[in-house]
Amino acid sequence: MEHTSNAELRTQADAVLARLVGDATGAARLREDQWRAIEALVAERRRALVVQRTGWGKSAVYFVATSLLRARGSGPTVIVSPLLALMRNQVEAAGRAGIHARTINSANTEEWEAVQAEITAGDVDVLLVSPERLNNPDFRDQVLPELSAATGLLVVDEAHCISDWGHDFRPDYRRLRTMLGDLPPGVPVLATTATANARVTADVAEQLGTGGTSDALVLRGPLDRESLSLGVLRLPDAAHRMAWLADHLDDLPGSGIVYTLTVAAAEEVTAFLRQRGHSVASYTGKTENADRQQAEDDLIANRVKALVATSALGMGFDKPDLGFVVHLGSPSSPIAYYQQVGRAGRGVDHAEVLLLPGKEDEAIWEYFASLAFPSEDLVRRTLDVLARADRPLSLPALEPLVELRRSRLETMLKVLDVDGAVRRVKGGWIATGQPWTYDAERYAWVARQRAVEQQAMREYATTTDCRMEFLQRHLDDEGAKPCGRCDNCATPRFTSGLSTAALDAARSDLGRAGVEVEPRRMWPTGLPAIGIDLKGRIPAGEQASPGRALGRLSDIGWGNRLRPLLAPQAPDTAVPDDVAQAVVGVLADWARGPGGWASGASDAPPRPVGVVTVASHSRPRLIHSLGARIAEIGRLPLLGSVEYAGDAPRSPRSNSAQRLKALDGALAVPPALASALAEAQGPVLLVDDFTETGWTLAIAARLLRKSGASGVLPLVLAVQG
Repeated sequence: MEHTSNAELRTQADAVLARLVGDATGAARLREDQWRAIEALVAERRRALVVQRTGWGKSAVYFVATSLLRARGSGPTVIVSPLLALMRNQVEAAGRAGIHARTINSANTEEWEAVQAEITAGDVDVLLVSPERLNNPDFRDQVLPELSAATGLLVVDEAHCISDWGHDFRPDYRRLRTMLGDLPPGVPVLATTATANARVTADVAEQLGTGGTSDALVLRGPLDRESLSLGVLRLPDAAHRMAWLADHLDDLPGSGIVYTLTVAAAEEVTAFLRQRGHSVASYTGKTENADRQQAEDDLIANRVKALVATSALGMGFDKPDLGFVVHLGSPSSPIAYYQQVGRAGRGVDHAEVLLLPGKEDEAIWEYFASLAFPSEDLVRRTLDVLARADRPLSLPALEPLVELRRSRLETMLKVLDVDGAVRRVKGGWIATGQPWTYDAERYAWVARQRAVEQQAMREYATTTDCRMEFLQRHLDDEGAKPCGRCDNCATPRFTSGLSTAALDAARSDLGRAGVEVEPRRMWPTGLPAIGIDLKGRIPAGEQASPGRALGRLSDIGWGNRLRPLLAPQAPDTAVPDDVAQAVVGVLADWARGPGGWASGASDAPPRPVGVVTVASHSRPRLIHSLGARIAEIGRLPLLGSVEYAGDAPRSPRSNSAQRLKALDGALAVPPALASALAEAQGPVLLVDDFTETGWTLAIAARLLRKSGASGVLPLVLAVQG
């Protein structure tokens, strides 16, 4: 039996819910588990961790709690939220309930001062903050202490991001420990997620203080999604998968999302589906903010059939009537997969979820796994560099001094910041001098866990048991049982049938070779600090021209052909005939295309006078045979190779400055090649197997230009990306 005060509180809570969902009749009622969370936050001022399936109504809990707490004189609710899409949706939702919500994130810097003034004046009910703000020096040191003191409710949305056991670890979230420690006694805290297994749940609870607090509430509900019908369709190759989608996209209910594993695949699939008459848009990490918002709005309004998206469209996107989610390629984790398919079927009775796994999936998993937390040696070297510096070092200043790309370097520094070993200040990063221990056991466990998750996704694609039950068990749902709806429980709803026309079009599209290779035009910053006297723009007379590649390694077309050919363990063989013929086709299209030497344009550059290869210790036969085939078919002389002065430099997956340091003095133009260039007097084709950073091509081109080549046109088999 509820106490009278709680009964009144429940009535008030239901009234707020009715306004939130737009129910003019006032008949809307909170579910018992939602009410239990609100009661704990408002009446008992407790900390709570809510692990509930997507669509359960977690946002209703914190908006209703906010309204009730504000009516009782509490300060504003602070919601730490990972994605701008979520923020936009939630500001609109809050407004329906009479809750004034504002955001502070990287996309609205011009509004920060006004927002802070509104907070000070007490005009803001909810402040949504992106996690990276928590680690911004000005925000952390000036805004966060005042905000912590005034906060009436702290909400950590998508709380699995706190845990590096989880599938979407974000080190900025670790800064929440500081905010939690600064909260006045009695301020309630709500952490929410839909995608946490038992290990992640325990880790999040511990980090948020909900684990060590005796009166903390943990609400963990069943994860079955009754509206979702899961299925897997195994097709022979990428062309069959694209053709199937083109033929069957209109058969899928409503509008939805087609997920791909890479940006390149998203762009390829979008272009192909548009050619086949479908209204779709791409949505990736490279999509501009304004274009992202337009794409989201178009999907919400059903102006497009689908967004073709990477994981950039994930947490926080809210379209209750989303009718389907299709994956062209398998995510590497059941937790990540569950989170993405959970976008569908939140407000409809039936939604289709279909996985179309590909042979290239595992190579993509391997690439992303290689970007894990750096080795202890690299971390220690970074700490040493910071300790020796007499001033804060910015990322551009630090990057040339360590063998890490900027994105990995920044992530590592954020982890070290939370661990107390470094600190972000105005002007960059400094070492604190505090002792720090490399948690090798934890990082090794995470790596092993990733391998276990990858194996689980292989098993998901082949299991004959219930697919929903499979996912629930991997999220440690004790209530997992057969769903009765998936393709294994019921009759499969889709067959592999597709039209010859769509398959021919897909093969033609995927078989289309040729990717532009943009040359390097600027030297990376910080080279003088590592003893290389180069900076600013590369002189025009030392640059390569725009080049061409047969394909990207991340392509689902030529990428699938090139990955095994260029794999580290692949034998060094002569260039295969199909690859050589495709390269010749790329060369012909290049020559005849806009700005090509055979285009007939009045300002067309001169025809190449010869072919030069880049020497290789790992694939000498492949590269020499490729250069020779191009020279033979193009009726050009094979002038020679840019050689290594000694052993080939070690080439870790590193940043531009470190790559240039490894190449400094390593390449040379032999006298015989220099003589041939002087005699030929014209531009040359520079042939290599692969480019990732573009710096080997840039250095080789610079040497060739200095040796007399009037232009250098790079031609490679593959680019990374």
